[in-house]
Amino acid sequence: MSTLLQVSQLNKSYGHQVIFEGADLTIAERQKIAVVGRNGAGKSTLFRIITGEETPTSGQVKIHAGTRIGYLTQHSPFQDDESVIDFLTRDSGKPEWECGKIADRFQIKPDLFYVPAESLAGGYQMRIKLISMLLHEPNLLLLDEPTNYLDLSTQILLEKFLQTYNGAFMLISHDREFIKKTCTSTLEIERGETSLYPGSLEDYLAYKAEQTELKEKFNKNVERKKQHLQKFVDRFGAKASKASQAQSKLKQIHKLKTIEILNPLSTARINIPKIEAKQGIALTVDQMTIGYPDKEVAKNINLEVERGEHIAIVGDNGQGKTTFLKTIAGEINALSGQFKWGHNISIGYYAQHTPATLLSDNTVKEHLSNAAGDGVTEQEIFEMAGNFLFKDEFLKKKISVLSGGEKARLCLAGLLLQRHQVLLLDEPTNHLDFETVESLAQGLQNCNSTVLFISHNRTFVDVLATGIIEVKNGQVARYHHNYEEYVYHITQDIEDDLTPPPKTSKKPATDSPQPSDHQTRQRLKEIKKQIRTLENTIQKNETQKLQILKWFEDNPDYNEKFQEKTTQLAEIDKILTDSEATWIKLQEEMEVIG
Repeated sequence: MSTLLQVSQLNKSYGHQVIFEGADLTIAERQKIAVVGRNGAGKSTLFRIITGEETPTSGQVKIHAGTRIGYLTQHSPFQDDESVIDFLTRDSGKPEWECGKIADRFQIKPDLFYVPAESLAGGYQMRIKLISMLLHEPNLLLLDEPTNYLDLSTQILLEKFLQTYNGAFMLISHDREFIKKTCTSTLEIERGETSLYPGSLEDYLAYKAEQTELKEKFNKNVERKKQHLQKFVDRFGAKASKASQAQSKLKQIHKLKTIEILNPLSTARINIPKIEAKQGIALTVDQMTIGYPDKEVAKNINLEVERGEHIAIVGDNGQGKTTFLKTIAGEINALSGQFKWGHNISIGYYAQHTPATLLSDNTVKEHLSNAAGDGVTEQEIFEMAGNFLFKDEFLKKKISVLSGGEKARLCLAGLLLQRHQVLLLDEPTNHLDFETVESLAQGLQNCNSTVLFISHNRTFVDVLATGIIEVKNGQVARYHHNYEEYVYHITQDIEDDLTPPPKTSKKPATDSPQPSDHQTRQRLKEIKKQIRTLENTIQKNETQKLQILKWFEDNPDYNEKFQEKTTQLAEIDKILTDSEATWIKLQEEMEVIG
């Protein structure tokens, strides 16, 4: 494989803070590299140095002839009111047909071409930026946190693309699952140095632990030999007959050197204080409609959440996940209907913009002390600070000098000090390195608070979620499968859309016209999609039916809601009957043409 890029003896500092110190790196064709390291280690800085956005203090970056770099960043490249197709043709210089060909790979259909790019949800904007980058035909991609704020569908599309991409790429991501599925090499940036390992992240971490163990064993053997030689010197060093031998042993001792083992970097250990355990319903939502004065987002929402559940709120960007969370947090009003929290429940809310609301002049310690709930001791504040890696001198730092990841950790630490019975978390993992993400997931998994959260980090959701609420096509309802099955169904939908039709073969003529292989394949895809949609509809309505029947059990006496619930039950029964009949017909049709 030919070399695309070489970095030699790279040094980079910001004042007294050393980012790189003599770092070396060589990137070859078709390498798929996960770039990992703690917040502030220098991952994004390396990308900016490679692209020329920043200059190194010293050292060299050599981009070889024929290397074409595509750099995907978080900033918006769109002009005001610029349509999708206008942006793609302007940025790439390519004709519309060629832009449309690449756009189809990311499920950007012609009906979106003339929509203003900035009006689209974040997942679609990221798809458009990817399309634009690929139209420049790069052979080395630099992807800086491409999965931040992406919905699951777009993540899977990106994942499928990277798995089949013929060029090289370097990927910064804090989602271990995404790295696992896309990368075959691992570049770690730690303490100013770079280590490139020709294997997966899991293999690299195992190799790193093994190397540390080997160094420790080597050092123990060296120390044992030193002690053995020193005993000889101590015993015979004063005797003239053994003096020369003693001197020889001393020289051997001085030649024996141990291998330096750096202390491992601290990892967050997040222990969340337990709250008083109670049984019962934490949240009831009844016939609620959510949205804004000029836009209805979802309606007829009926669901319950039990105390202690950890519920992931899932769905594509723009469907209304944050709107739902804001509504039950009391940040915005429901358009109609109602929701009710259980008795004596206090609610903690972490919004995506929460880190931006921190008072920059406060120190870390001042913020935590101000955020702590009643009865929280100074010792408990220090313990929570330590859980999130805020220790010693770090507690005296002004918030203004903290990185994005450090601010996110600080907000979460302050929220957890308040000991709420319910935690509402909107993208709490953004800007956190994957060690902290996984530690937070474990901490929340072990706590007995009720947690409703939005996250596109699959590792985080998989560890934490005990239940799912899906927001889709104007509906919000419990999804009665686990997260792994939810991901599987989304993946199947995408694979069905991406699977090209089979090549047609000549068939003998018949008296009646026969559908082509392409038509048959398309019809099968349509049937499968309709069946999955119907199954979800049946599940959601069966859940609502059970909730209404339980309401009748709990309210045997006639009251003002009796007729309303009776009407709802009749409507749900009709939906179930119609859906089940359609499901049977589709199954029969699939058997005939399949």
